[in-house]
Amino acid sequence: MNNQLSDRIVNMSMSATLAMAAKARELRGQGKDIIGLSLGEPDFNIPDFIKDAAIQAINDNYSSYPPVDGYGDLKEAIINKFKRDNGLTYQPSQIVVSTGAKQSLSNVAMVMINPGDEVILPAPYWVSYSDIVKLAGGVPVEVPTSIENDFKMTPEQLEAAITPKTKMLWYSSPCNPSGSVYSKSELEALAAVLKKHDNIYVVSDEIYEHINFVGDHVSIAGIEGMYDRSITVNGVSKAFAMTGWRIGFIGAPEWIARACNKMQGQVTSGANAIGQRATIAALEAPKSKIQYMIDEFHKRRDMVLELLGAIEGFKLNVPEGAFYIFPDVTSFFGKELRGKTINNASDFSMYLLEEANVATVTGEAFGNPNCIRISYAASEDELKEAVKRIKEVLN
Repeated sequence: MNNQLSDRIVNMSMSATLAMAAKARELRGQGKDIIGLSLGEPDFNIPDFIKDAAIQAINDNYSSYPPVDGYGDLKEAIINKFKRDNGLTYQPSQIVVSTGAKQSLSNVAMVMINPGDEVILPAPYWVSYSDIVKLAGGVPVEVPTSIENDFKMTPEQLEAAITPKTKMLWYSSPCNPSGSVYSKSELEALAAVLKKHDNIYVVSDEIYEHINFVGDHVSIAGIEGMYDRSITVNGVSKAFAMTGWRIGFIGAPEWIARACNKMQGQVTSGANAIGQRATIAALEAPKSKIQYMIDEFHKRRDMVLELLGAIEGFKLNVPEGAFYIFPDVTSFFGKELRGKTINNASDFSMYLLEEANVATVTGEAFGNPNCIRISYAASEDELKEAVKRIKEVLN
């Protein structure tokens, strides 16, 4: 029989970060010593106090289906977290716990976007935004930014991108892949544009909130006039090194949260019970419990910037959060390196994998064809060796 796959899956892109990680695993299986700087995954172990909470949950027999939108006491912990860290006040009916922040984003897309609705994506953006929007029938509208402006969208760019079909704006701060952090004044300027246009909603992806090297995090939902049109997405994967536990959540207007609960009830139902219990412990803990990881990321950022800065051709800015560096590599385009012509960022990223045995991700996957993403969520020794290899194959 002929394959009869749906158009939606045929037209969907593979996740570039996962594809590069798979390629790196394949090469390791062939005996190559690959240093992986492609995945956005902390290299730390989960803090012991979170492990203890999970073990206690197992012993307490949390093995039945949880509520679709999350345990009540976890929702209270999320409410307290939003109040403590973001100055946002939510009710339990405004919180939905999901299987990772990726499902949170997918839920919002499916309940908010109709075919033909436009969603503004400041580029670079997280690799899955565009395909999640397309899957819901929406039209991604990319707004290019540059390294000279620290990859941040200006109010003028936002205004120019808005059309009668604009339904939403999606962005992350701190940003994956650029590490950029929007300040309060910058968010206020963007909000001033949005408030001139009725019925435009904002998804603020704040999964890297705590990995911030420049001061207090600002949520756009806290800007005057933005609370009722903002969906704040967060989770425990990055700051608490809990990527495999798959717990994300939203704070949103009640009518949006109820719709997400309805959607989730037909797709996955409630998120992992043990992960939810562990998340309570994570969110109730003071930030000091994870400060050692944040400090280490900050130290690594400075080290990698210094090392990359010694390589001619890399154009760098200073990312203010997350654990990525997003260098502009256009100076290598059109050049031949070891018999291989570098036409774009994808060629450059693949060259580093094949010649330096270092896995990065092309910026094309994030909506910026001039850059590559380098994750410094790796040990100092691995990072030093990786940059050494890169320098050798570029010299």
